[in-house]
Amino acid sequence: MPDDFPSAAADFPDPFRLLVRESAGSTNDEARALALKGAPDGLVVLALEQTAGRGRRGAAWFAPPGESLALSIIVRPREPMALWPRLALATGLAAAEAAEAFGTNASIKWPNDVWIAGRKVAGILVEAGPDFAIVGIGLNVNTTRFPDAVADIATSLRIESGRNLPRHEVLAALIRRFAVRRGQIGSGFDTLLDGVRQRCVLTGRDVRLSTPLGPRSGRVEGIGPGGELLLRDGGTLEALIQADEVRLLDDPG
Repeated sequence: MPDDFPSAAADFPDPFRLLVRESAGSTNDEARALALKGAPDGLVVLALEQTAGRGRRGAAWFAPPGESLALSIIVRPREPMALWPRLALATGLAAAEAAEAFGTNASIKWPNDVWIAGRKVAGILVEAGPDFAIVGIGLNVNTTRFPDAVADIATSLRIESGRNLPRHEVLAALIRRFAVRRGQIGSGFDTLLDGVRQRCVLTGRDVRLSTPLGPRSGRVEGIGPGGELLLRDGGTLEALIQADEVRLLDDPG
């Protein structure tokens, strides 16, 4: 079945609208440029081919044309800017729920990587602008082969579900779930956190993290009331708001 992104977009909830680019370097950069020119809240920029996609810490994002989804959403939240970092949790949960709609059992590696069976199926990059945020999402849909560097740690919905999936249907499911979860970064945050906690793969695991304050290691005790990671190192319990890298100590990836 060929992809039919326009039909999927016709059913997007308000205020979401779709802009399809045949090719883009980075959908986050495309969306940022549009936002700076006044593009509205809810504009979804989808690239059929993304040539310079990036993940966190500037890492390249593998997105073969016709196999994956590479998109960025312009968000102009009504909530105070101090709450905008919660968009990462909201997006990770939305992507996990979209993956689950296609017969997989998804989990979340705090703050916003989505895993299936211990392998990464989606990554999220949230970048702030002066009065907006750009939410970038890369989701492996029908990819069956990955570069050697990530072959042992990456997966796709096709691999995990055993079937080829229409990408426009996956996109529609993703935007529907994002529409719900982005509205919960304020007064509905407890509900959002419940979904994240249920899927968090780090709870009870020993991890090593790179943070703005330096490296940290210890055992994860859960997710705190503000979405922070609760890390215990000996007798000390620390609440971490941000981490550039989170690695399971018993995970070779």
